[in-house]
Amino acid sequence: MVQIKTPEQIAKMREAGLVVAAIHAATREAAVPGATTMDLDQAARKVLAEHDAKPNFLGYGGFPATICTSVNEVVVHGIPSDEVVLKDGDVISIDAGAIIDGWHGDAAFTAFVGSGHAPELLELSRVTEESMWAGIAAMKQGNRLIDVSRAIETYIRRQPKPGGGKYGIIEDYGGHGIGTEMHMDPHLLNYVEKRRGKGPKLVPGFCLAIEPMVSLGTPRTEVLEDDWTVITTDGTWSSHWEHSVALTEEGPLVLTAPDGGKAKLAEHGITAAPDPLA
Repeated sequence: MVQIKTPEQIAKMREAGLVVAAIHAATREAAVPGATTMDLDQAARKVLAEHDAKPNFLGYGGFPATICTSVNEVVVHGIPSDEVVLKDGDVISIDAGAIIDGWHGDAAFTAFVGSGHAPELLELSRVTEESMWAGIAAMKQGNRLIDVSRAIETYIRRQPKPGGGKYGIIEDYGGHGIGTEMHMDPHLLNYVEKRRGKGPKLVPGFCLAIEPMVSLGTPRTEVLEDDWTVITTDGTWSSHWEHSVALTEEGPLVLTAPDGGKAKLAEHGITAAPDPLA
């Protein structure tokens, strides 16, 4: 069952989404050489407290921190720690969430620590982020869930990988519905798997967390002994981008983007829905 939201409920999700955007801004600034991933977690906690919001990661299935900090070959669900010190040249994905009055926001971004990153890493992040926006642009009335998956995969597959070969679209993790819970139906693959069918039709009130995860090598992953940290099986580095998006009568609204997705959607010829909090 897909939870369809009213305009009033989407406005609450927009409030939560803006808190997530503030967490992203604070953690991006904190992600410098010499900082620990726990420093980033503390920065996120401060933002949540300032906005009287609750974390949706802390305690979720026993997760022990406020955000996920996934460095280099870690794809998702990295646990913040005083022992993980960021170094010049690292790549980190920061996944954060917030709850306002029972409504959730969830988004992730990839950041570059320091300088001197290889061009292939910069391109990996660009391709992953742009595939997310291709998926967001497919959030149209009358489309189905598979159209979002197809848009993400098609964008990635059309990008030449520096040095040859193909990007690895992570197989075991994907996007999801979001609303009164962080993870809800439907599950969103970042590639087309025909045996799953076309999925539900996208209608106003449909909300998705769209989050491609892409590696420089394999699409396969394994979970470390902490039962959370997910790494690529071949040790190649990865990128992760995510936004929470609501489909409204006026079009898509990117709940976790400061501008509601206006600028990036315009690049796809799409007008973002009006911000209910404006």
